[in-house]
Amino acid sequence: MGTREIKSPEGGLVTPASLDGNPDSNHRKKLGLYFIESDDRRTAFGRGYTGGTTPVNIHGKPIADLSKTGGWIAAFFIFGNEMAERMAYFGLSVNMVAFMIYVMHRPFSSSSNAVNNFLGISQASSVLGGFLADAYLGRYRTIAIFTTIYLAGLTGITLCATMDILAPKQDHCDQLALLLGECEPAKPWQMTYLYTVLYITGFGAAGIRPCVSSFGADQFDERSKDYKSHLDRFFNFFYLSVTTGAIVAFTAVVYIQIKLGWGFAFGSLALAMGISNLVFFVGTPLYRHRLPGGSPLTRVAQVLVAAYRKRNAPFSSSELIGLYEVPGKQSAIKGSGKIAHTNDFRCLDKAALQLKEDGVDPSPWRLCTVTQVEEVKILLKLIPIPACTIMLSAVLTEYLTLSVQQAYTLNTHMGQLKLPVTCMPVFPGLSIFLILSLYYSTFVPLSRRITGHPHGASQLQRVGIGLAVSILSVAWAAIFERYRRNYAIEHGYEGSFLSAMSDFSAFWLLIQYCLIGIAEVFCVVGLLEFLYEEAPDAMKSIGSAYAALAGGLGCFAASILNSIIKSVTGSSEKPSWLSQNINTGRFDYFYWLLTVLSVINFCVFLYCARRYKYRTEQGVKMEKQILANIKEQSLSG
Repeated sequence: MGTREIKSPEGGLVTPASLDGNPDSNHRKKLGLYFIESDDRRTAFGRGYTGGTTPVNIHGKPIADLSKTGGWIAAFFIFGNEMAERMAYFGLSVNMVAFMIYVMHRPFSSSSNAVNNFLGISQASSVLGGFLADAYLGRYRTIAIFTTIYLAGLTGITLCATMDILAPKQDHCDQLALLLGECEPAKPWQMTYLYTVLYITGFGAAGIRPCVSSFGADQFDERSKDYKSHLDRFFNFFYLSVTTGAIVAFTAVVYIQIKLGWGFAFGSLALAMGISNLVFFVGTPLYRHRLPGGSPLTRVAQVLVAAYRKRNAPFSSSELIGLYEVPGKQSAIKGSGKIAHTNDFRCLDKAALQLKEDGVDPSPWRLCTVTQVEEVKILLKLIPIPACTIMLSAVLTEYLTLSVQQAYTLNTHMGQLKLPVTCMPVFPGLSIFLILSLYYSTFVPLSRRITGHPHGASQLQRVGIGLAVSILSVAWAAIFERYRRNYAIEHGYEGSFLSAMSDFSAFWLLIQYCLIGIAEVFCVVGLLEFLYEEAPDAMKSIGSAYAALAGGLGCFAASILNSIIKSVTGSSEKPSWLSQNINTGRFDYFYWLLTVLSVINFCVFLYCARRYKYRTEQGVKMEKQILANIKEQSLSG
């Protein structure tokens, strides 16, 4: 079979010495133009697979008539699953702290940390779901398995709220007894059961979070001229479904809890998840699938091992044949198209250096294709962007608990209607809903005039806008909290932190809520679209898992930061900044700390975003370089 050499437009292989010793950028850029295509290769990933644009049915067979599958109809069947998951996620986040305090008789600090850990696990575990989807199961089967696990966890939580044996006795436990710690505490085995089913629910999100958005985006044809427009609108509608789930959780579920009790509230979440599962499975004949590309971790490990083995092999070696790739337009990785060579992380290029000593059939642990090496490069280049959103997630997590404590001290009446305190987080959701509704009619036309971008702003610009607005939100929260605390002390409410101040409206909180809602729209939607488009074809779920992982790390960061602040600022003589009595604590100082951290994080993001090069830009640049070399050769000839 032999090998086929991709020739330089100038003829022959590039001079190896110019690749290693000469810093001249013109020579360094030419490395990717010279590589070897070989038919003599056995790989663990299979051969003969076309690019990631090839959709298949659930059995892995090509779809004969694409018009009968995919598109917006299939996407809407998928939206329902994410809506129910988000409804359960926010329903538990806003109700579980109160459930642990008022039913399980646990202190606020441990209840808050337990819920933060649940939020963190449900997002950080998405890396596992993304890995399983990309490596073995595919996105459809991963969603099907983990959504069932999620339903099982919700059912267990519902039983805890309905069966007396799973909770401590509630006799003689009024609000005063609860404050004095005189209520019967939950037994260790009861808390173990609750934590188990809670974390099972969080683990169930591992396969939903990274796969639903990617699976929905898979329903659109990359070869369509309207693909970019469809994809942009899809992620906006996708997040609209997320927001709808949150709004239902903060309103209907809270209302059910107040009127009918905890069992009905948690049961409604389980019922919604069960219905969404049924709808998801009903849509099965409509879905387009992508072939799982084999273990991405194995491919990453092979690149690292091969690069380490050849770490001492210079590009100037006389043994160098070229950079290795399989022939034609096909990739050696199922579900993936070929990826053009780039000059980033050049140390990893050594994994694709084909030397004479490699022989005709080298091990993938010694020689990797250019596409495989570029996959690893892309994963590394993506990390800084979602990492910069960890701070936003931490702020959102803090709002779920701290702003509720603020609301307890304020008047939540809207005319004659008194809103429950746990309903207050609905306002960020309503602001998100409004912004997404006006996004295409208002923001895109206005910003298009400024930026010239067809979608109003690039993906990274939208992430940056979100991070900037989050700074305004948390700064306003600090200013408002200082005013609220001083007002409470001046009017004799210092010790009555659970008593609402009748002449101080809770709707001042709407400013910080609406600002954080705007921040979430721009940052999260832009990030999801960015990761889906930039991730390698066979690693789309892992790319989406980056966003969920950042969210999970933000939850854990919030818990760690809370513990540090309580330890550093509290003592036997004075309460900590995060005292359970909000009127003697200093939540305003804590919000200012979050503001400073957010500003630092934003500066880091600006640096990372400025250095990042989109894959499409790199491909166009590479094509221009090739055409320039061809033109130069024709002129010199």
